[in-house]
Amino acid sequence: MRLSEIVTIALVTGATAYNLPNNLKQIYDKHKGKCSKVLAKGFTNGDAGQGKSFNYCGDIPGAIFISSSKGYTNMDIDCDGANNSAGKCANDPSGQGQTAFKSDVKKFGISDLNANVHPYVVFGNEEHSPSFSPQSHGMQPLSVMAVVCNGQLVCLSLIYTAVCMWVSVSVSVANIERITQHYGIWGDTNGGVSTGEASISLADLCFPNEHLDGDHGHDPNDVLFIGFTSKDAVPGATAKWKAKNAKEFEDSIKSIGDRLVAGLKA
Repeated sequence: MRLSEIVTIALVTGATAYNLPNNLKQIYDKHKGKCSKVLAKGFTNGDAGQGKSFNYCGDIPGAIFISSSKGYTNMDIDCDGANNSAGKCANDPSGQGQTAFKSDVKKFGISDLNANVHPYVVFGNEEHSPSFSPQSHGMQPLSVMAVVCNGQLVCLSLIYTAVCMWVSVSVSVANIERITQHYGIWGDTNGGVSTGEASISLADLCFPNEHLDGDHGHDPNDVLFIGFTSKDAVPGATAKWKAKNAKEFEDSIKSIGDRLVAGLKA
């Protein structure tokens, strides 16, 4: 089968992420590398060589996102919480045995969030300067967040075969840009000044073909994390906290995420 035919089939049959709404695509394009309403500044993306140019931004009404002059931020891997050394977290050099909201999530019948199961985002910075508290701007612990994952690498899934390739310039769809959307929850905070961190399960949803693990994240600053300041963003007991995998949990919060995203204005 020719490469162009593989690409065509894969585009039709292989989408595993949720469809990206037009307003969210417009938001992604409009705010990339820009922020006029800086809520807190001077953070990093975990790579000291890229400087302290990462900020928490309030340009989108009803939402908070991480912005930088380089675009948005990256996606480092967080393995904190229950079973913090299990699975792909076995080589995590900095994993901790609990998340910031361990006491909050216990009421749903689990000991803590599990990075291998619960797609969560590390959002907010404590204990160092600069610091940032999302709660002081209306976000609630364990609230739904939207994540837009962007990449130039075309990773296309057929019915039985995963095909991940750099598209040749000889192919008519050579400049395909893959943008996907996923939902997670605000599940942890960072004790330092870095941003752009998510559980391994969320990272695998976004970048299933990058072979990420506890010590290897997604480096490009093309990930948009959006937190919502509405109390309606908290799923509470309606979320499947005892889910067996990330997709099952994500599907349980999708209706809330869809409603929140639909209310965003570019």
